[in-house]
Amino acid sequence: MLRALWRSPAVAGPAALVERNLVIYRHTWYLLLAEVFEPVLYLLSMGVGIGALVGHVPGLGGGDPSVGYVDFVAPALLATAAMNGAMNETTFNIYGKLKMLHTYDSILATPLRIRDVALGEVAWALLRGTAVTVVFGAAVAAFGLLHSPWAVLILPGSLLIAFAFAAAGLAVVTYIRSWQDFQLVQLVMLPMFLFATTFYPLGVYARPVQIAVECLPLYQSIELVREPSLGVMNAGVGLAALYLLVFGALSMALALHRLERTLVP
Repeated sequence: MLRALWRSPAVAGPAALVERNLVIYRHTWYLLLAEVFEPVLYLLSMGVGIGALVGHVPGLGGGDPSVGYVDFVAPALLATAAMNGAMNETTFNIYGKLKMLHTYDSILATPLRIRDVALGEVAWALLRGTAVTVVFGAAVAAFGLLHSPWAVLILPGSLLIAFAFAAAGLAVVTYIRSWQDFQLVQLVMLPMFLFATTFYPLGVYARPVQIAVECLPLYQSIELVREPSLGVMNAGVGLAALYLLVFGALSMALALHRLERTLVP
């Protein structure tokens, strides 16, 4: 039954593109370590270094009234690693294939269709984002920062984060006109990374700003990972998962529409 599913047209096309990417990246897999190295540096400098000065921050409710700063920051950096791993694949790399190398012109000369290209690239970005998260998660566990059995939900949470941002990146890349436009992407990503409660709780903001922050996809991603890692399970986890699922689905629909306009002569 699994073999029949794998050979079905709905799966075989995207799977062929994932296999192509695996063949290309099998000799350069170590480049992914750079995406792990960055959050590890943040963890050491902000979490461990500044954490020694900060001490504790307010807890999330339902558990300890406060948590260690490094325990607070580590899940946020893990969610960020999943986001960056997926976004880097569907923005920088796909832009090169789309505008510079014209890779998809050759691919679409085969039985593969635009839907197969979109789903295959998102699936590959999802695998890449998850791989980065697993490696960084192992580093977090090595630091002894996973204290709750609910931490097992980090992996499926990271899969959902990777899907949402991979689909968003695929939609965004269809609007990129030149390499300079990637500065606009960073103009969005960097402030979101800094202000989406990565390094301090939501309560430091006034309520109107809190509402704006709660609308950010990275904030919901951080909540999806941080709460289980700290042993807090409430409706917020489900709402964060629903937010990312809807965000990813809408982004995927937009990406398919835009790719149809971009790739079809």
